[in-house]
Amino acid sequence: VQLQASGGGLVQAGGSLRLSCIASGSIFSFNAVGWYRQAPGKQRELVAGITSGGSTDYADSVKGRFTISRGNAKNTVHLQMNSLKYEDTAVYYCNADPIPFWSWGQGTQVTVSS
Repeated sequence: VQLQASGGGLVQAGGSLRLSCIASGSIFSFNAVGWYRQAPGKQRELVAGITSGGSTDYADSVKGRFTISRGNAKNTVHLQMNSLKYEDTAVYYCNADPIPFWSWGQGTQVTVSS
C-alpha cells in the first residue's frame, strides 16, 4: 500500500488549503481513514477521521475549521482546511483510523505564517 498526500504549501493565517490523499489501491473503501499531522518536536496526532459510511470526527483543535471528505474516486480522501492558524503548521499524513497500520507516506508540508 502506498499513500500519497499532496496540496500543502505556505499560507497566511486565516487562509485555506485543501489536502488530498491518494492510495495505491481501493483500501479506503472499507476502512476508516484519518488525517494526521506532526509538528516539529511533537508527536504525530490524529486531527480528522472518516468512516467507510461517511461519519466524521475531529480533534478539538480543528473542529469547525477542517472538513474531511471522501473523493469521487474510491481511493481518495480530502482535508479542507479553513481559518488556518500558525499552530496548524505541520507535516500532514493520511493513514487508517484509529490505528495507522498502513505504511506512512511522505506527507505534505503545511506552513502557516502569522
